[in-house]
Amino acid sequence: MLKFVGRRPATAVSGMDPALKPRLRRRSAFEYVAWIVCSLLALGILISVSTNPNFKWHVVARYFTHETILRGLMLTIFLTVASMFFGTLLGLVLAIMRSSSIKPIAATAGVYITIFRGTPVLVQLIFWFNIAALYPNLTIGIPFTDISTAVDINALMAPITAALIGLTLNEAAYMAEIIRGGFMSVGKGQIEAADSLGMSSATKMRKIIIPQAMPSIIPATGNQVIGMFKETSLVSVLGVAELLQSAQLIYARTYETIPLLIVASLWYLVMTLLLSYPQSRLEKKYSRATSRLPRQAKPVVLTDPEGIAR
Repeated sequence: MLKFVGRRPATAVSGMDPALKPRLRRRSAFEYVAWIVCSLLALGILISVSTNPNFKWHVVARYFTHETILRGLMLTIFLTVASMFFGTLLGLVLAIMRSSSIKPIAATAGVYITIFRGTPVLVQLIFWFNIAALYPNLTIGIPFTDISTAVDINALMAPITAALIGLTLNEAAYMAEIIRGGFMSVGKGQIEAADSLGMSSATKMRKIIIPQAMPSIIPATGNQVIGMFKETSLVSVLGVAELLQSAQLIYARTYETIPLLIVASLWYLVMTLLLSYPQSRLEKKYSRATSRLPRQAKPVVLTDPEGIAR
């Protein structure tokens, strides 16, 4: 008896298994009306924006690739990459501490996460920029010895340093919860199997938990990267010449506020779209929520007219 696994050939069998037929959805009249209304609304907005002389699109085109804007864009990219890198590393440490069975260690990580997630990032940036008001000088050394070094915090805490520290520490709190959520997605059976093999906690974390938690961690981390890129605009209050501050420096001199804000917004939009593509690819590859296993077709048995299976 021959069996053909897969979709039934159209030439061999006149009918098709209903389970294999694509599901068709009939469009309602309301959906067509909604498309027409939305299209007309989008067209009206586009015409209004493109024909309004107050937008000064020629000024936008002139400053879109201005040297000052591009320098600010590079600094924004640097702050995003550096803050995400160090924030992810610190977040991993915090997630491991938060998952620890030792209560003081878990409580310490919990307090850190609560404080940095519970206060606005703008407040944190201003706080780190003015930390010298609390600790003008710090002494770093080895306890019970004369080996020490004095650090001038006022000279050390430059605007870009305060921005990097503030963004990194804030991002670490969010990444810690993302990574801890990934740890919790690992089945208990995997952990029990690792324990039965006598793996140490470090080996179990490195070889069992982290690799299996990555499908849950990576898509959420992609969203954090996009959010961090836009969040860097807050460091403009510290005088850091990132993208928004660069635009502000130009329109403070030329009084062309709206066109320069459009320039900054367009660059944020372009970079967000560029970051969204790999983020969406990672989601399709790693996200367990969106992945679907292909439905297996039932075996099909072909018969001749006399009813004998072949």
